Amino acid sequence: MSGITQIIKYEGDNDTFIWKHPMEDFNTWTQLIVHESQEAIFFLNGQALDLFGPGRHTLDTQHIPLVSEILNKPAGDSTPFHCEVYFINRTEQLAIRWGTDSRIQYMEPVYHFPLQIGASGEMGLRVDDSRKLLVKIVGTEKSFGKDALVQTFRAFLQVRIKPHLARIMQDGKISIFETDMHLDELSEALHSQLTADFGDYGLALERFFVTAIAKPDGDRAYEKFKEIHLRQYADVAEAQIRQKVGVIEQQTEAQKMVIEAEALAEKRKREGFTYQQERGFDVAEKVAQNEAVGNYSNLGIGLGMMGGIAGGMGATVAGITSGALHSASSPEQNIFAGTVVGGTSQTGGTESPPPSHPQQQEGDLAVFKQKVEKLKIMKDTGLLSDEEFEQEKKKLLDTL
Repeated sequence: MSGITQIIKYEGDNDTFIWKHPMEDFNTWTQLIVHESQEAIFFLNGQALDLFGPGRHTLDTQHIPLVSEILNKPAGDSTPFHCEVYFINRTEQLAIRWGTDSRIQYMEPVYHFPLQIGASGEMGLRVDDSRKLLVKIVGTEKSFGKDALVQTFRAFLQVRIKPHLARIMQDGKISIFETDMHLDELSEALHSQLTADFGDYGLALERFFVTAIAKPDGDRAYEKFKEIHLRQYADVAEAQIRQKVGVIEQQTEAQKMVIEAEALAEKRKREGFTYQQERGFDVAEKVAQNEAVGNYSNLGIGLGMMGGIAGGMGATVAGITSGALHSASSPEQNIFAGTVVGGTSQTGGTESPPPSHPQQQEGDLAVFKQKVEKLKIMKDTGLLSDEEFEQEKKKLLDTL
């Protein structure tokens, strides 16, 4: 091999963390090629000596200072020596799957019942200290890839992840029924907890994801509290829906009333009367149906209201009432009062009113009350103003 230039370069795949080149005992003219994101460690007689970064390196004693301290350089620079080269891939290795091989037992922090769960996910690792990883983990293996790393760190992951995950869920009071919405939080917390542990072996934990929490479906306690958890949210949602439906129904009824009122107002406008006049019709109808008062009184009030509807109730009623109360022509003309206040005899003399008996007085009082009530109805419906009402009431009081 003396005098022949040899080339040593990485020939593994990208999923490999550490790869040992098969060539050994090369001479001092050998060329070492290291690509970007790679490092190469030179071994002599089982000792890790120099570390080479990206570039082209000639393996002679000038470029291997530690070798020159160990060996006496032979004449001609062509004497071979036993050596090995390991290539370290420092790219970030993604999609490295992890998972708990048994259930994690802990006390559910919200409903406080014992629970067993599992967890799984992915992580991304990168070689941070090549020498440390090679010495502590790889040893004399010819290659060390993802599968070998997962297998090597399986027990390590179980011991670290289980207690960390249980403690994070209890301290954060994360309910087992709401874990999916806390996966980011769990991932960040576990990543923070495990970074230093991987660093002890020369690895940088770039990313760590919890992608699934395995729940104990079928377990009696779990199913019982799951029903309680879902029920409380379902009841709240149902109550909110009922409230919204109630509001919609009220708004619908209010809008319906507005539409009906607008239609009725349009109807009155086309027929040529107002709301007060329509109420006057209703009052006149009620008075006409009132059998407790004499026919003359009904007739007077009814005609007065109808006259007011047609051409101004206030003046008409005032005139009729005043004429009825102060007329002295004959008892028959005083149809509103229903009594003789001061009439004229057939001979032209003034007659004194006949003495009142107790029964007659009670009857007069009842008639008076009926008239006052009708006047009040006329005022309430707008057919009489407050001033007119007071005037008419005073006139009735003067008749007592």
